[in-house]
Amino acid sequence: MSENRDMMFWEEETENDLPVIQLDRDVPDRWKVLLVDDEEAVHNVTTLALEDFEFDGRGVEFFHAYNGDDAKVLIREHPDMAVILLDVVMEREHAGLEVADYIREELKNKTVRIILRTGQPGQAPERDVIVRYDINDYKEKTELTSQKLFTLMCASLRSFRDIMALERNKVGLERVIESSADIFGLTNIRQFTEGVLSQITSLLHLDSSAAYMKAEGLAVSDTAEGLKVLAATGEYREVVGKDAQGVLTEDILQDISQAIKNEKSYYRADRFVGYFSTAMGSTNILYLSGLRPLTEMDRSLMEVFARNISIAYENIDLHYELEDTQREIVYMLGEAVETRSKETGNHVKRVAEISKFLALKYGLEKETAEIIKLASPLHDVGKIGIPDAVLNKPGKLTADEWVIMQTHAQLGHDMLKSSKKKILKASAIIARDHHEKWDGSGYPAKKKGEQIHLFGRIAAIADVYDALGNERCYKQAWPRDKVMTHILGQSGKHFEPRLVEILLSNIDQVDAICAQYQDVV
Repeated sequence: MSENRDMMFWEEETENDLPVIQLDRDVPDRWKVLLVDDEEAVHNVTTLALEDFEFDGRGVEFFHAYNGDDAKVLIREHPDMAVILLDVVMEREHAGLEVADYIREELKNKTVRIILRTGQPGQAPERDVIVRYDINDYKEKTELTSQKLFTLMCASLRSFRDIMALERNKVGLERVIESSADIFGLTNIRQFTEGVLSQITSLLHLDSSAAYMKAEGLAVSDTAEGLKVLAATGEYREVVGKDAQGVLTEDILQDISQAIKNEKSYYRADRFVGYFSTAMGSTNILYLSGLRPLTEMDRSLMEVFARNISIAYENIDLHYELEDTQREIVYMLGEAVETRSKETGNHVKRVAEISKFLALKYGLEKETAEIIKLASPLHDVGKIGIPDAVLNKPGKLTADEWVIMQTHAQLGHDMLKSSKKKILKASAIIARDHHEKWDGSGYPAKKKGEQIHLFGRIAAIADVYDALGNERCYKQAWPRDKVMTHILGQSGKHFEPRLVEILLSNIDQVDAICAQYQDVV
């Protein structure tokens, strides 16, 4: 097992090694402070006293309201307001208290720091106000000297900053959980990797300034054939599926090579390189560029998320291993049946590929078409139960022998029907229904039209088209024109007319499939 399961990260390189990218922001990086008072002089004095105020390297941006209703509008439009200096008595005796109640109860804003200021303390006794309303401080206007106002703002902004940090941590952890849940349901490696790229971008863009940045990423798989681009976002989308060596820049390739060589993920200036390997031997690299400098919180979230990604890649590898095993068993069993009946194993491959092609043209989803492809090789598995004398008889079967031969459809279904696996369940359906006919004259149940499962209808026309065009123990191969004439003549009789139309209108592509898997003499 690779050490990256513990998700070790390289130390970030210093500014002497690589420059930190300076990001342009469209909004000023200042604390928002709302002054609410019906006296113009109070606004002027407060603004003057805090004119050069800075906290934590950031200045102050003032917003002004002269009554409670205007204050409600401003706080609604600016939910990221840090501090409100709020007068109690304005157009109404308790207008300020109404604003405080509106912020906490209706807007559910628990982060903004509310400091009540009053010139008439008797109108709203401090003890009653503190107990009844969710405010953070209560000051008489006469006691707020320039120095005390400075101290009050520092304390309020420090509290706001720490509350927002906790909130971001909470949001970040929720995103880790949600992101992991979203992508853990994906078993297609490309979809999964695209999901990982999207979720990592989301995780690393947690603060307000992130909205003004654009991150782009790609995923590379280290295979026996070399580095292949598995998925991508942004400007890298054009290189998906291509050889990484031929389409990526030298600096990106160096970053990827270093991650593979050292078996570690790392951050470097404005980019992240994630290294993920599994016990099955696969290695995947995630590369994101255009990121802002990462905080400790970002790194912590990434490490948690990356551990989940490592587990997920491991699970996908296991999923593929199980699917490959199941697929191999199905093909081997199908080929064994064909070999016993003195037919070539390539027949099942051709039927599988033709069935998938027809399913896609019919409008089925890719996943369903793939299941039909993987299931169709067992369409004749019931022939295992047919005696050799009947199965391999070179001439025409007698009536009794034909009855015996027909039982292979139900035999095949009975052999597979108890399986809970999607592929084998589909195989059971195909084995049962691929000899039924659209007009109801088929076997074993004389089903008619859409009573025949679509899987069986698709496999039937694929099976017959390939069987007629190739030599069997009981017949010579038919010429292509004769096969097409027969298929057309059986539209609405043996085959569903829509499938006949799809097959014949795409006959060149179907024949290309047959040529790709032609019998080896």
